[in-house]
Amino acid sequence: MTQGRCLCGALRYEIDGPFVDLVHCHCSMCRKHHGAPFSSWAVAPIAGFRWTSDTATLGSYQSSERGHREFCTVCGSVAPMLDEAHGIVIAPAGNLEGDLGLRPTKHMFVASKASWYAITDDLPQHDEFPAEFGRPSTPREPVPLKPGVAQGSCLCGAVAYEITTPPMFMYQCHCSRCRLGRSAAHGANVFYKADGFAWTRGAELVQDYAVPEAKFFAVAFCRRCGSAVPRVSAARNIVSVPAGSLDSEPGIEPTGHIYVGSKAPWFEITGDLPQFAEMPPRP
Repeated sequence: MTQGRCLCGALRYEIDGPFVDLVHCHCSMCRKHHGAPFSSWAVAPIAGFRWTSDTATLGSYQSSERGHREFCTVCGSVAPMLDEAHGIVIAPAGNLEGDLGLRPTKHMFVASKASWYAITDDLPQHDEFPAEFGRPSTPREPVPLKPGVAQGSCLCGAVAYEITTPPMFMYQCHCSRCRLGRSAAHGANVFYKADGFAWTRGAELVQDYAVPEAKFFAVAFCRRCGSAVPRVSAARNIVSVPAGSLDSEPGIEPTGHIYVGSKAPWFEITGDLPQFAEMPPRP
């Protein structure tokens, strides 16, 4: 039995399993909703799923004619999708505790992956849904971009932003809070000076959640669709941007993996980026 929860702990659940698949998805909808480079979905029989909390904070956004996205309305974490028609639960692996008893089997929607993220493992790659899934993709309209400006938005498009200052640094973060907050194998956060950041629409829809026991860690998300969006710290003049929310290039590539001492046991780090058990040493 595997337990799962959102970042704030308002939504909790259990899955008996066994898990039958674990898939990395690079589609733009998953990147937007999670704010991460990709999502990781663990699939199990729906008969073994149960909520262990009430679901008063469970929100839902209809992302396409056939699809919907569930999330916690307090902290924005992605919640499991219950596919009763196929008898399965599709859970965000980043919110599940412990080893899941299997490893990722494939990447899908790699034709839509973020240009700044390099797939360095040897798992099979599919441009869209694998053929055995038997379902078509849902196209999304491209977002008009301005030259020389970093732009981003949420999945529903109600919240959007622009950044005119250059990026300072970008890390792939494996800390447990990023995994829960992004509901993914790891986060990818880009930091800019806040004085170059501006909401272009939907600022009133942005909700913050700060982890009570954390000195700095907090997330922000769109109340309408649950998508991860930037969080501004005016006092520190820093804006932390979930890289998956970007519509344009971030102006930088990831420079390392941090907090790998806390990484998900089912995720293997490959590639040549430096790895740090926590934060990298100060220069």
